[in-house]
Parts: sequence; structure tokens; C-alpha cells
Amino acid sequence: MPDAERRTLVNERPSPGDLLIVDGAASVQFAGDRALRMRVVSVGADEPYPGWLWLTGYVLDRRDQAVAKREIYVQLSGLRLAATAGPPKPRGRSPRRGVPRTTRARGRS
Repeated sequence: MPDAERRTLVNERPSPGDLLIVDGAASVQFAGDRALRMRVVSVGADEPYPGWLWLTGYVLDRRDQAVAKREIYVQLSGLRLAATAGPPKPRGRSPRRGVPRTTRARGRS
């Protein structure tokens, strides 16, 4: 992850809706180019080992679109809050541009 995306370390359990950077500091399986940005959906209720927890969430691409749902096991001390780009943009068709709109039906006077 670029340094610009590195933010504050997470000091308490994440909450649903949090956007996190998960990299090698959180677990070796996410080191290097396997790092990801994840929007948290849920946090496991129990803590199998002190400082470790289960997270469920959506992995986001560079456009903040969900590409996969994952359940991961990570160290709380290695999680970082990610910068948010604002609310997700709606998917769908964009309006046609360059085509004038008519205000009345043709052929009628």
C-alpha cells in the first residue's frame, strides 16, 4: 500500500463500516502485493488468542467497489484505518451527453 494510504493504527476493535488497510503487519498472509483494503461487515465475538480476531468484510478495488467477500484472521495491532474517498458512487448508466433534449413532441402544433 502507498504511504499516503497508511493512517492511524487501530487501537480498539473495528466496527462494521470501518475501512481498513490489511497488510503484513496484520498477518503475514497479507504481506507485499497481497495487502488489501477491506470494508468491515462484522467482527468475531470471541478472541481465540489475545490480540487476534476474525473479520468479515468486502475487499475493495482502487475505485472503492467491492470485489470479494472475505473472512480473515488478523492481529488488531497491525490494522490501520484507510483514507475514505467518500460515499460509494452508484452503479448504473450515466446520462447521455451531447444530445439535446426536446421539450415537446414533434409533429404536433
